[in-house]
Order: sequence, then structure tokens, then C-alpha cells
Amino acid sequence: MRSTVLAAAAAAALILSAAALAGTGTTPTQPVYDAKGHVIMTPFAPPPDRKRLTEAEATKIALAIPEVRNWLKRYPTKGLVTESTYKDGVWTFKAWSGEAGQIAQAKIADDTNLVTDVFTGPQVAWGMARGGPGAFGGEKINSPLVWGLFCLLFFVGLADLRRPLSVRNLDLLVLLSFTVSLWYFNRGDIFTSVPLSYPPLVYAIARCAWIGFRGRGSPTRLVWSTWMLVGATVFLIGFRIGLNVETSNVIDVGFAGVVGAQRIVHDHQMPYGHMPIEDDLKACGPANQDGEIRERIQTNGRCEAANDRGDTYGPVSYEAYIPGYLLRGWSGKWDSLPAARYTSILWDLLCIGGLWLFGNRVGGRRYAAMFAFAWAAYPFTQYVSNSNTNDSIVPAFLIWGLWLASSPVSRGAAAALSGWTKFGTLLVAPLWMSYPRLTARIAIRFVAGWAIATILAFSIVLLEPNPLHALRIFEQRTLGWQLGRQSVFSLWDWRQYHAKGIPDLHRVQQVLEAIVVAASLAVAFVPRTKSLLQLTALTGMLIAGFELVLTHWFYLYIPWFFPFVMAAMLMARVEPPPDPEEPEPSGSEHRELVPTA
Repeated sequence: MRSTVLAAAAAAALILSAAALAGTGTTPTQPVYDAKGHVIMTPFAPPPDRKRLTEAEATKIALAIPEVRNWLKRYPTKGLVTESTYKDGVWTFKAWSGEAGQIAQAKIADDTNLVTDVFTGPQVAWGMARGGPGAFGGEKINSPLVWGLFCLLFFVGLADLRRPLSVRNLDLLVLLSFTVSLWYFNRGDIFTSVPLSYPPLVYAIARCAWIGFRGRGSPTRLVWSTWMLVGATVFLIGFRIGLNVETSNVIDVGFAGVVGAQRIVHDHQMPYGHMPIEDDLKACGPANQDGEIRERIQTNGRCEAANDRGDTYGPVSYEAYIPGYLLRGWSGKWDSLPAARYTSILWDLLCIGGLWLFGNRVGGRRYAAMFAFAWAAYPFTQYVSNSNTNDSIVPAFLIWGLWLASSPVSRGAAAALSGWTKFGTLLVAPLWMSYPRLTARIAIRFVAGWAIATILAFSIVLLEPNPLHALRIFEQRTLGWQLGRQSVFSLWDWRQYHAKGIPDLHRVQQVLEAIVVAASLAVAFVPRTKSLLQLTALTGMLIAGFELVLTHWFYLYIPWFFPFVMAAMLMARVEPPPDPEEPEPSGSEHRELVPTA
């Protein structure tokens, strides 16, 4: 009975207090107690749209942020436009400057003045420029422990430890030095990471040119035996597969490959112009953290996640995903995409297997073990595998083409299939046509192989009602778009920021592009007669040169040139190549190198 009376009294007091507060038009900001110290009312939570700061105050806070303040100093104050908008307890600050467009953005908590996000320059428009070690490949491969393990194995397994100052050791350290650039990239410092990627690229070009035109490598002795290299390679293969299966992610490139395979196999369409899109289509999935709904009902009636710019690659890039799609299918969502993971692992293994066969051809088991180990231990090849992209497909065809280099038809087919994956390696066609010497007979056979592979690659246009129109769509969606794209991931397109202290190197890029194209034609004639070492080195030189002048360059492209640069650096001196007019030996019988490693 007593508890009932107390409860009634408390309730009455609560009602009276609330009425009193309502009458005064105030709300409690602290707990309300009765005469005996009991809590009878707690503070009301303010409505979410009630602002504590004004727009001017939020803007003042944003302009005081060091990153924002330092970046805005690069622009004239006269053309600067700022805006701060409020939503759900957060202020969003934005700044624009003339032709540069939006140049800064920040988010500020209204109740605490806490700055939660700051983006300046390239980080505003490019999410991948904002840093974060797990964005590509997942956090495991980007961790210092795992990445350092790969670097250590790569160097110790291939270094000339008896001569610490040897050229071999310098070569290995330079190939690993891309890690420094990646470290800054993972921290969102694009204006440091991008310049640091060029010295190792230039070194690779110069080193391969030196080897390719001289025709001699750098013989040395390794500490590890052949069987130690084989054992380490087997271990690394298992470790690499485990990292992919357990810790990798699939970025938009791998996603596009699976979609393209689905379009070819299931929808009987070429990928170009048929990628899933968002615009004007019915939503069929939840919104992401930015409020965007990517899953839409497509014209084929399926609910699919959008990837409207996924059709920018060559046809082989999508055809290579067909086995994975047939085995694992596709749910229509951007989920774990097992078909993309299967494809990535498959082509990674094909690169290792091809390097084993190529190494065995040029120098027996010793070279086979070195080449296969080098790919397995190099961290950037695993970076590609863990990102599940198509970037192992590009070198795989050329690696196998080197193993079959004695056949002009096979070389032509390999060069075409690699080039019609991501276009850049089309530059090696004149070089590969001229091995071991440019003659009419070799050129005709090479062109025949190139043409057959090209026709097979582009056979998907026959799935369309009008194949000629389909080819025009292909050109518009691939080369037409790629040649005009902007990017912050090279020195050549920073002029888009119109910022003080950032040079416009567009003209320099154009000059270098002309040099690369001229070099790709010149190496068909000089050296006039080429050994397999020279073919390998000059291939690495041309691909690295192409990457040097790319407007959009990224670390995933390093494996395009790595196996050829690496093999040229590891090879020893060669014997004179065979006379091209004599019958050519088979790939398994013909050796040109004197194995001295």
C-alpha cells in the first residue's frame, strides 16, 4: 500500500513539473529532482534539426583546419567560393575556385565542433586518393608484416649476397622501391606518392634498354640452391592462394570482368554498351552510406549492381572470366564475387607456370626456379591477386609467347591476346614480329597469328545485330574514353587543379608519348638481329615506357612489365641467335643462354 502511494505521488509530481515547465516554455537541461532527491524528469534530447552553430561559425572552423587552410593558399582569394550546409547534426563545408571546381570539403559535428572528414585537392573527387591500406587488396596484404615478408623473401632469394654492392642487388632494390610510393598512397598523400613512382620506372626503362641493345645480362651467383627456390615457390603459391581466398577484396575491375562474362555467356551480348547502369531504372536494393542505390532492374530483367564504366577494357579481359563465371556464376550483386577470385588465382598461376617453362627453356631448372620464384615472391603481383583485377592476364600471354618465341604464329597470337586485354602491350607487336630478324617470311607468319587471335577475340561482336555498329560502340567505350580521361595518378594531368606550385606537364607528356611510339617502331630494326634476352629486355622497356607516359597509372600495372624486366636482369650473356632463314627449332629444344647464375 505504501509503495502504491509513493508511486502515485511521484507520478503527480512528474505531471506537475512537466506542466510547469511547459507553461514557462522551457525544457530541462539537467535532471529534475523532487524534495526527497528522487529523479522525476530527465533532459529532453534536442531535435536533430536544431543547430548549435551558425553557417558562418561552421565555415570559420573549416577554414582553420590546417589541411584546408594550406590547400586554399594555392588559389587566389578573389575567386574563392565557400558554403556550409547542415544535416542530421553535421555541417558539410565545401570550397570552389574558378576552373578548378571544388577544391576542399570537410565535415564538422555541430555539437562538439569535431572535424570528422577532411578532403582537399584530388581527394575531393577521387575516393581512392583518400588513403586507407585496405582499399586495394584488403588490409592483410597491405600490412607491414605480410608486405615485408614478401619483400624480404624476394630480395634474399635472388640477391648476390657475396657482393652487396652488385648491380643485381641494386636491380632488386629498385623493383621493391615502388613500396615507398605505395606507403604514401595508402596515407592519402598523392602529391608525394605519384612522383616517387617515376624513378623506379625510369630505372627499369634504362636498365632494359642497356641490356637490350648490348645483348648481355649480368651473370652472378645466388646463395639459395635451385631446390630451395622451388620449395619457397611452392610455399608461396599456397600462401598466395590463401591470402586471396581469405583476405582479398574485389575492386570494380574484377567486378566488370564477371559482368562481361555473364553478358557473353548468358545474355548473348557483347559487354560494350550493356553494362548494368543506375540512371532511370527501378531500384531493387538498399542505399549505401552515401545514400546511393546501385542495384537496379536492368533491361535483361535482373536486379544487378551498377558498373556503367566497366566496359573500358579489351574483349579478352572479359572472355578470360568466362571459365570462372561458368564455374561460380554471378548473383547480380557486388558481393564476394567468387568468379573474379577464381579468375585472379588462375591467371596468377598461369604466370608462374609460364615463367617456369620460359626459364627452363633459356637456362634449365636454375632459371626456371628463379623466374617462378621471382613472380611468387614479388609483393606487387600479390597486390594484383588480392585486388582480383585483370592485370595478371596482360603479362601472362606474353610470358607464354616468350616460351613459344621460336614460332612467329605463336608470338603473333600472344601479342594480340595481350594487347586486346588492356591495349598497352599492342606496342610490342613490331618488336615481336622482328625476332630474331625481320624477314618477309617471319612477318607474314607473325601477322597471320596476330590476325587469327584478333578475329577470335572480337568474335563477340557477332552477338550483336549489327557487328559494324558494335565495333563503333567498342571504340567509343574503350579507346575513345580512355584517351580523354582525367586522372590524378600521374604527373601529366595535375594541371586540372589550376593550383599555384603545381606545374603543367602536358606538353612534356606529349613529347614522351611520341618517343615511346617511335621506339616501338625502331626496335623492329635495331638491333637487326635479336637474341631471346634482347627480345625480353626490349619488351620490358616498351611496356615500362608506355606506363611512364600514362595519364592514369596505378600500382596494379607494375606486373605488366615486371616479368620481362626481372627476367632480363636475371639472365646471363647469350649466344648469337639463329639465322632466321634456317629452319627454326622447337621451343623445347632451342636454348640461347649460357646459364651461369
